Amino acid sequence: MSIISMDAPGKEVLLMGNEAIARGAIEAGISVAAAYPGNPSSEIIGSLAEVATELGIYVEWSVNEKVALEVAAAAAVSGLNALVAMKQNGLNVASDFLLNLNLTGIRGGLVLVVCDDPSGISSTNEQDSRIYAKLADLPLMEPAAFQEAKDMVRVAFDLSRRISNVCMIRSVTRISHARGNVILGPLPRSRAVPHFDTSKTLTALPASVTHPLVHQRLEQAREFFLGSHFNSYEGPGHPELLIITCGAGKLFAQEAVSILGLEEKVGILKIGTTWPLPEKIILEHLEKTPRVLFIEEVDPVLENNVKEIFADHNLELPGITFLGKKSGTLPDYGELSPGLVIRIISELTGTKVPQPDQSYLDLAIDALENYCPPRSLAFCAGCPHRASYWAIKKALKLDGRDGVLFGDIGCYALAVLPTGFNQAKTLHAMGSGIGMACGFGVLDRLGASQPAIAVCGDSTFYHAAVPALINGLHQSSNFLLIVLDNNATAMTGFQPHPGSDVNALGALAHPVVIEELCRALGLKTVIQDPFDLEETLSTIYDMLQEQSARVLILRQECALVRGRKSSKRNKVSVNPDKCIGEDCGCSRLCTRVFRCPGLKWNTALSKTEIDEAICTGCGVCADVCPVGAIFKETP
Repeated sequence: MSIISMDAPGKEVLLMGNEAIARGAIEAGISVAAAYPGNPSSEIIGSLAEVATELGIYVEWSVNEKVALEVAAAAAVSGLNALVAMKQNGLNVASDFLLNLNLTGIRGGLVLVVCDDPSGISSTNEQDSRIYAKLADLPLMEPAAFQEAKDMVRVAFDLSRRISNVCMIRSVTRISHARGNVILGPLPRSRAVPHFDTSKTLTALPASVTHPLVHQRLEQAREFFLGSHFNSYEGPGHPELLIITCGAGKLFAQEAVSILGLEEKVGILKIGTTWPLPEKIILEHLEKTPRVLFIEEVDPVLENNVKEIFADHNLELPGITFLGKKSGTLPDYGELSPGLVIRIISELTGTKVPQPDQSYLDLAIDALENYCPPRSLAFCAGCPHRASYWAIKKALKLDGRDGVLFGDIGCYALAVLPTGFNQAKTLHAMGSGIGMACGFGVLDRLGASQPAIAVCGDSTFYHAAVPALINGLHQSSNFLLIVLDNNATAMTGFQPHPGSDVNALGALAHPVVIEELCRALGLKTVIQDPFDLEETLSTIYDMLQEQSARVLILRQECALVRGRKSSKRNKVSVNPDKCIGEDCGCSRLCTRVFRCPGLKWNTALSKTEIDEAICTGCGVCADVCPVGAIFKETP
């Protein structure tokens, strides 16, 4: 039995933040959950999928976030509780529907969980999704701890049903992917039966009616938030410095105040209901302090909203110095950290930061200098994308027309780095590579002579590439789409996608085959194994000479997926007598340029060796080695 489905009210368990969110949804009695995988949100639906059959709920990995929200909304307008989860990029995809759904409202409960990724740890951007709550006039809550992550979901469903509208919860990486103690609540004993009341119509028109209605619902949420225990204060009655914070910022602030010993001078006002703000509570605390420091990730959203309240009541409030991102006190980008917050509060209060024992620092420095080798971002050992980009690189060089490779987000986004031989020249949103290639492919009519190539993964193909592909075909654009099909949504945890023969629950599903879809559109479509380097190189070169929209599918299973279920493909070895080391092309072609982690450089012998612990036996390095020093043997 999974912990998140355990029927043990009062039991204290250790949960990841995303697991706590999933447990909160279960306790709230959800019937439907949908999402498209995207870190740091993926484990929410992954956790629910594991217990869906046991609990009798429906869970799916949808083709993209907009569809996921629409699936959840269908359940919510039928009187059920539904949850949809996504990362910040996904909220952009879903926003078109969200900014209509908020106007019509719902009939059950619908909670939208968005997990932001400050510093873009596993994203193309960092984005503050709280702005959408204000834009859409939807209530928003932000957990600062794991217990809150669970409890807020339950409260959000209650609020959603009360106001007949979507309720948003925003998490961040350090809440979603960290772990903490959570006390379980009771599980529901029954769930509603879905029924869509056809006597009433849900439509966003006319705006003159629906827009005022959404404002009324937001005011209901404001009343609901009054006295919420998710808003709390700790510190002196009249603090010299008041910290106003939310989310993970609460933890950083607490730690900093404790380490600096400022509990009698600095107060912490934690806001859990970040939209609409609890104006009365904020005014009460603004009256008692001369300085306010805002600690939040990523943008000054809380800061700006509190300043609006101050501006509306400035005649009745004392003069206050506001410090935060706008003043330059905190950086206006990136993640926060305990060290950063400690330094800032130390400087503002003139408090000396306690120094660790010097012997500890010496040990840490020694470990960093001598035991932590420098590492760069890299494809996994045996990743088919490395072979694909090697072939693309050589084909473009042979073609000689300075072809442009438009990139996309996924594991294969590493092609913008030396890991992927710097082949991708753009990197934006999912599906943008094919969209830009489609646009570049019509520029030959204006004198362009460079070939246009796009790459996307198999999951991205379904998520966002198909509309651009159709557009390119219709506009007679001249481009080559290369689909890097590794049979997995690999970057986010190997979740199934529409091309898989199973769904989120592991049940058999009807796969939508990429080549069948492309050929049905009338596109020339070729399939090739990227591990066959020479054939792949030849195919890419030949297809670059053509004048149309066409598709090449480079299909080879993800090395991590294959490694879980089968042995090495080949026995790979290096003949040290043949290896010429640094006299090889570009000074160690295999380890310095091709850069597979399964190859290692023996500095003592000045020879390349195979790292048996991680080599998958793909054998591509044997084809790359110009002197034939690397051998592969099929077991």
